[in-house]
Amino acid sequence: MDNRTEIREFLGTRRAKITPQQAGLSAYGGNRRVPGLRREEVAMLAGVSVDYYVRLERGDLTGASDSVLEALARALQLDEAERAHLFDLAHAANISGRTRRRAAPKRVRPSVQRILDAINAPAWVRNGRADVVAMNSLGRALYAPVLDSPARPANTARFTFLDPRANEFYADWERTASDMVAVLRAEAEAPRPYDRALSDLVGELSTRSEEFRTRWAAHNMLFHRTGFKQLHHPVVGDLDVAYEALELPSDPGLTLLSTRPNPARRPRTRSTSWRAGPPLSSRNSAPSRKTPTTCLSRARDHRRRRPRRASGSVLGHGYAGPDHQVPEPCVR
Repeated sequence: MDNRTEIREFLGTRRAKITPQQAGLSAYGGNRRVPGLRREEVAMLAGVSVDYYVRLERGDLTGASDSVLEALARALQLDEAERAHLFDLAHAANISGRTRRRAAPKRVRPSVQRILDAINAPAWVRNGRADVVAMNSLGRALYAPVLDSPARPANTARFTFLDPRANEFYADWERTASDMVAVLRAEAEAPRPYDRALSDLVGELSTRSEEFRTRWAAHNMLFHRTGFKQLHHPVVGDLDVAYEALELPSDPGLTLLSTRPNPARRPRTRSTSWRAGPPLSSRNSAPSRKTPTTCLSRARDHRRRRPRRASGSVLGHGYAGPDHQVPEPCVR
């Protein structure tokens, strides 16, 4: 999509989301032909002429000053991701040609993998296309359904929309799907907006999934930094988890994510003994005999020997149910 079309659709969809009541305006007349604000109302709120705003919404942000963009963001009540996107569109409108972004690394450095392995909770690294680049053993255990998908590299967006198991794995699939598309949209419209692999992924999902296509057309955006998820794991059962995302400055385009039990909810399930799958690298290549695996064994005996609550579980600290004791993960 060219920049002018993106500007036109973005401003139009944002304007349609704001009602006169939300903007603090009186709605005159009972027959409004537009679902949200009229163009003249946005122009009044932003302090610009109607003709100038019409020019902006037709896709021409050339020469728009930061003060005008800030006023427009306030008038349309843009959130942080949407505001950043508006400025990115204005920046792209004032430069010639497309800027091809540098591809993110396809694998992590050994030091990053050591950090992942040292985290006593599910943790993984992804790129802006939602490809899974690296994981620790607990991350592989938690996201086993995603890794079991035959497509490579493992991709949470592709799993969400093209794998029928996603509707069961994500307890709140509708919200997860909307957030996933919003994250991809924010990545696609970043300051360096051309990524061939990301464009190919969006094209594939748009072609094969009506759910994705509808959400993509909404032009919603989201920064994937922190939040909560409800998962239904095929082995462990229902899990309420919180996640945090940390960008890796030395590896532009890569983000490290880690989950923990949602502090606002009590665990709803009991853990069960199992073995984490092989490392992510071995799923995409020949298996390695030197790779350690995390396991849990003799949980019942351990429970009888140690009456106090265990400090770890199959998915890390705090994932066991309130009355279920399990030993710390062992490496063999």
